[in-house]
Amino acid sequence: MQTAQRKSLMMLRWMTVASLALPVALFLVAAYVSYGATTEEADREIRRSLDVVHEHALKVFETIDRSLSEIDEIVRDLSDADIKAREQALHARLRQLSDALPQMKSAWVFDANGRPLVNSLVYPAPDTSFVDRDYFSAHVKTSIGTFIGTQLAPRPPYQGATFFSVSRRRPGDHGSFTGVIQASVLPDYFEHFYARIGRAPGSYFALRRYDGRVLARYPAAPDEAGPVANDIPAGAADTEQLVTETSPLDGIQRRVGYQRLADYPVYVSAGLATATIRDRWLGTISRHLIFGIPATALLVVFLMLARSRTEHFYVEAARRLEAEDALKHGQRMEALGQLTGGVAHDFNNLLTVIRASADLLRRPNLPDERRQRYIDAISDTVARASKLTSQLLAFARRQTLKPEVFDIGRSVVTLRDMTKTLVGSRIEVVTSVPDEPCYVNADAGQFETALINMAVNARDAMAGQGLLSIAVAPAADLPTPAAPHERPPLGYVAIAVKDTGVGIPQEQFSRIFEPFFTTKTIGQGTGLGLSQVFGFAKQSGGELGVVSEVGHGATFTLYLPRVAPADPQRGVDGHRAVPIGGEGMSVLVVEDNIDVGRSATEALAELGYRTTLVDNAQDALEELISSASRFDVVFTDVVMPGMTGLELAEEIRRLELNVPVVLASGYSHVLAQQGTHGFELLRKPYSIEELSRVLHKVVPVPLYRAPPVAPNTDLS
Repeated sequence: MQTAQRKSLMMLRWMTVASLALPVALFLVAAYVSYGATTEEADREIRRSLDVVHEHALKVFETIDRSLSEIDEIVRDLSDADIKAREQALHARLRQLSDALPQMKSAWVFDANGRPLVNSLVYPAPDTSFVDRDYFSAHVKTSIGTFIGTQLAPRPPYQGATFFSVSRRRPGDHGSFTGVIQASVLPDYFEHFYARIGRAPGSYFALRRYDGRVLARYPAAPDEAGPVANDIPAGAADTEQLVTETSPLDGIQRRVGYQRLADYPVYVSAGLATATIRDRWLGTISRHLIFGIPATALLVVFLMLARSRTEHFYVEAARRLEAEDALKHGQRMEALGQLTGGVAHDFNNLLTVIRASADLLRRPNLPDERRQRYIDAISDTVARASKLTSQLLAFARRQTLKPEVFDIGRSVVTLRDMTKTLVGSRIEVVTSVPDEPCYVNADAGQFETALINMAVNARDAMAGQGLLSIAVAPAADLPTPAAPHERPPLGYVAIAVKDTGVGIPQEQFSRIFEPFFTTKTIGQGTGLGLSQVFGFAKQSGGELGVVSEVGHGATFTLYLPRVAPADPQRGVDGHRAVPIGGEGMSVLVVEDNIDVGRSATEALAELGYRTTLVDNAQDALEELISSASRFDVVFTDVVMPGMTGLELAEEIRRLELNVPVVLASGYSHVLAQQGTHGFELLRKPYSIEELSRVLHKVVPVPLYRAPPVAPNTDLS
């Protein structure tokens, strides 16, 4: 009890300290955050104002520039004498132009000696020299384009507000100097505009020349402040960053941004006094003091309570995830056990046939007819085992495609009965194939798997009842036309599988081909069927399209490149029949499994081949480098320790040894992912006839490179 009381008192003590420290800490944090937010808001306000005054100044100077261009057009082809002769009419024209622009005080045309030829103020023009004015002297030596002068006071007898000039040179023949065209601009025009948009306390706007001299400013500088050569901070006008500066004209610290007018030597600036920014921040903080601190303190308390409950929730959730993972792991192990048991059962059945046939072959005085039957049983069983491993690899997406030329229409008709059995009697299956054969060069087994997957997908979409249509037809191009260099010469063959099911929502179109994506309930689908079809289509150079509307079924169309029919004189593998005998061909056999290597070399020797056996790729490479002319062909396993058979083949190609290579493999993830790189592939298990046929395929005419020697199977 006492321990519990001490803990309670300690908790109350800490809560008391926290009730004082927490508001102070929150206030400091809030003050810091608020100051940053207030400064950022002020910077955004300055940038917005800067954009406004920049746009305004740019339009004003462009208008004045156009006016100077208009004046230049008026007097361009006139000599000084012609201008003086037409002075009255030109004066009226300039006055009309000047009166139309409130920012323009007057417009002048000067001769090469600085004397006015015509102006918009008075007629006739005074006989006074203005050669000392900056807007005239700047153009005498060379053409500098548009010049913007400093603020000037009117020269007696003229009176009025100060002005700054915008002038340009009057070019003569061959670029000679004939005078100046000048417009007097009122700074008051800019300052009045700045006063209208700068109603917020502490606002600041200015228009400056490139050298920093002020042309217009709001608020106006004190009368006692003299001209400043340059009060723009170094580099500030060439960046988009805002700077904090103290003006030498009025001594006020401001946050200021600068921006140059395109094509003009003029900068505009906009700013806000730092005192104004600070006052805004203090106003915000005062509201925090009144309302923010108590609310924040309560919020922290509630957050701590929520954190406690959340931690408890996370603990429970973690326990639940561990339980779910354990359940999933158990389910995976159970599924793996079922798969392993099924494979073991099937292989044991096959091994039983092989074992029984082998035992019977050992019996003496066995009739030839029975001996041949047992041999055929062993051969057939090996073929069934090979087919089983192929199915397992296809299920695991690890089998490389074995393309062959076949008629799609005939394949669909062949699978029709199997499809009817697969989808059930309540689904009507209708097939439509063209009269003309439609040949493709693809893996026939993978095509059958793809067609079955689409049929199963359609069956599930129709809940076991409806109409399933399978139609085969030629297609000139894909729904999304392929590039001309990628389009097959004969077009495509389209296999459309249409159902009357529930359809597919539009938002799921981008995901239906993703592996493991399924809309079916748990245990009703894996999400791998359509991904297999999609992968087969892409790997075969085709495409898989889908058209669907919710409530009106779906149509999946598999497009495969159409090819010409195979040469009828070729064998079942698409190549012309070749002799089985070796005819003295020299073969370098590379096999890390000694038993497999010896059986291959002995079988080849029986057919008349000359063989050399090595158990690794490195030794094979040394044999070839030392005497490549000894061998007509290299027959190598793919999966070997160290350098693989595919790497050996690539090295032979790189070294240009001019020896063809045949690869042999039951399974290789490299081949499944990258293909054979153009080398011939023989799948394990293979018959000696298949091996001899593929060797003759890569070496059509036997080359007698060396005299016959006895088979070398000694690896010692």
